[in-house]
Amino acid sequence: MPFDPSQVYQPEADTHLLLKAAQKEARASDRVLEVGTGSGTIAAGLEGVRCIIATDINPHAVASAREKGVPVVRTDLFNGISGTFDLILFNPPYLPTRAEEQIDDWLEYALDGGEDGRAVIGRFSAGLEPMLAPNGRVLLLISSLTGVDAVMDLFFRQGFIAEVVLEEVVEDEVLSVLRITRFSRGET
Repeated sequence: MPFDPSQVYQPEADTHLLLKAAQKEARASDRVLEVGTGSGTIAAGLEGVRCIIATDINPHAVASAREKGVPVVRTDLFNGISGTFDLILFNPPYLPTRAEEQIDDWLEYALDGGEDGRAVIGRFSAGLEPMLAPNGRVLLLISSLTGVDAVMDLFFRQGFIAEVVLEEVVEDEVLSVLRITRFSRGET
């Protein structure tokens, strides 16, 4: 299949916001995983970390990230990835999408968040625990269209706590970066 850049989510305000948060959060000793790398802009923009790997389900996104020098695996979320990571980044498909709105192409994987915008985020939260190092952190980009409290609750039910660390108003929505960690002993 020839590379088609029109099938890759191009960097927008959400990409830049997550990159800004990731650059602030990343430590030199971190093993970093970017899930759903898209164009590869975020992974390529992180310098000075011990190790970084990215994933994407879209073959065009994988090609785009490789062009930027990003080590990337074509897979769905964490499938086939082993080990644990100190920092996991994800700009998931978060747009609420009804079945009749689906466009049935590779770009849809970057946009379609299901009926409530949380379908992929829910799958991510359910598979996160074995991938995150004991003191690991997750940075997740979401939109007010997705429901910040509902997303925080998804992670809470999986044993994580989330806090908003960065926000930006873009047109008719608020983009938020959540920092997600495991509950500390004694937290309820």
